[in-house]
Amino acid sequence: MKTSKIPKTVVFLCGASDFHAMDWYRSALKILPERNFVILTDLIAGEGYKKLINDKDEVYKLLIIDKLLFNVQSKIANIWRNFIKLIVFPYQVYLLRAFSKRYSNSVYFAHSMYYIVLAWASRVEYVGTPQGSDILIKPFRSRLYKFFTIKALLRAKEVTVDSLNMSKIVESLCNKKPIIIQNGIDLESIIKINKVSKNKQDIKRIGILSIRGITPIYRIKEIIEGRNISKENKKTKLMFTAPFYEDDYKSEICKELKPFDQFLGRIEKLSLYKTLLETKLVISIPKSDSSPKSVYESIFLGCAIAITFNEYYNLLPSCMQSRIILINLDDNDWFRKAILSANEIVKHPYIPSKKALYLFDRRESFKSIVELLDK
Repeated sequence: MKTSKIPKTVVFLCGASDFHAMDWYRSALKILPERNFVILTDLIAGEGYKKLINDKDEVYKLLIIDKLLFNVQSKIANIWRNFIKLIVFPYQVYLLRAFSKRYSNSVYFAHSMYYIVLAWASRVEYVGTPQGSDILIKPFRSRLYKFFTIKALLRAKEVTVDSLNMSKIVESLCNKKPIIIQNGIDLESIIKINKVSKNKQDIKRIGILSIRGITPIYRIKEIIEGRNISKENKKTKLMFTAPFYEDDYKSEICKELKPFDQFLGRIEKLSLYKTLLETKLVISIPKSDSSPKSVYESIFLGCAIAITFNEYYNLLPSCMQSRIILINLDDNDWFRKAILSANEIVKHPYIPSKKALYLFDRRESFKSIVELLDK
């Protein structure tokens, strides 16, 4: 008599303070409640990050390094965290191997390069999903990092990336073609909020908002400078919300802010969505970018978006491209031009195409991940 094969437990090998990884995990629980999804982590809430896991989550621990880290995010804190992770790496490998023996019917979803390398060194079965800077920046700064990146990517059962740009670089590094799976967004919640907002006549789009991290790579200082040198917009209020920040960079940019500017810090997802409903222009101009969820969320919530060109723009459906303003930071008048374009864009509601709804629904994205894990 044949017995049905029991699906493997999917282990999210990641930092539990990583909001991207936790978004995937939350999607998994919601989309496939009958499956067993667990978290295996070395980070929970260090460096001032908010705790993202709760008592209902099934969390297994490697050596938790939270207490060894700084209390705030900064360049020094980042260097120190990487040093600590390197020092404890052999012990984490030992713990992961021990875990894999106890829970043998498991497959690992390793999110970000450190955990992909950890899975490689521990000889477990894994699908690897590197983050943008893991591929776009770090391999070109360190030969050692590049060496281990190639080793870990080659051994992965599959590698998933969220953009064509990342795909090209992975293939050039190790001659392995990754699978492109878009960074899905919570369309279910966004559609609900949009429906509620249609019944409110008093909502006006006036905000100018930055929603990327407060670190040099996201060029927050350049946003402020663009506003400050614009004659017509010197008194235009800027708002900032960020999932993370470097303390020293934040202190540097605060010197450039006006008294009427507003720093919102890290806010809950639904609060962010409500803020975006009142936002006219979102500015996202990082030095490098892969496939930014925050840009897609802003579009679906009706904002105009100012970006510097990145390859992901060419892959967007035309309905999404129509909400985007491509700017040139070498043009001293870019801020004024962006606002003028945004004024016209937000006169019309955003109506997503069927293609946009399919490509950017995180439920569909995670179904693709699960198919890979179940192979």
